[in-house]
Amino acid sequence: MTVTTDRNHLETGVFDELTRILARTDERVRMELIDGKLRSKVVPDGDHGRIIEWLLRVCMQSRPELFLYPDQGLKVQAYRSGRARPDASLAPSGAFVGQGEWADPGPVLMAVEVTSYDSDTDTRDRTEKPRAYAETGIPVYLLIDRDSCEVTVYSEPDGVRYESARTVPFGKTVDLPDPVGITLETEQLKDWVR
Repeated sequence: MTVTTDRNHLETGVFDELTRILARTDERVRMELIDGKLRSKVVPDGDHGRIIEWLLRVCMQSRPELFLYPDQGLKVQAYRSGRARPDASLAPSGAFVGQGEWADPGPVLMAVEVTSYDSDTDTRDRTEKPRAYAETGIPVYLLIDRDSCEVTVYSEPDGVRYESARTVPFGKTVDLPDPVGITLETEQLKDWVR
């Protein structure tokens, strides 16, 4: 779902109020604001949740001082006027204490998205999110793409885009560059796709 105003831009304050109203009426709706456009995300399925669980375990074993926060809302893009809800954000433990629903992305080392089986995945996860996270300066964006059975690691944000993107098929090993510094063995991801 995409909702825009006649100016093709939804103000952040209007978005925040709309998400508060929707949260009280339908907890299955997850809203985001990217490039001034209102987006809804489908509620994740069980395999999606299992992938996040797997990644959380890998991150905690490799970097116990960090935590993989599922669904923490982040203020993104230039001037922090966007609102994104990554499937997970890797940051130091306690990074979002006292920040509420939409946190400052400064401590985030990596944003994670796992594709969903919906019509907006291509635009949202493969185009809008990499740009929004790069503009925000998040060092690493990890896309686990269940449609193509690939993992893409974006790194080296220049304030507009990620200068580096490495894609490997499920089953290969992939290194998450510094400041993350974790190696993923992706063989298990084959078990959690349709």
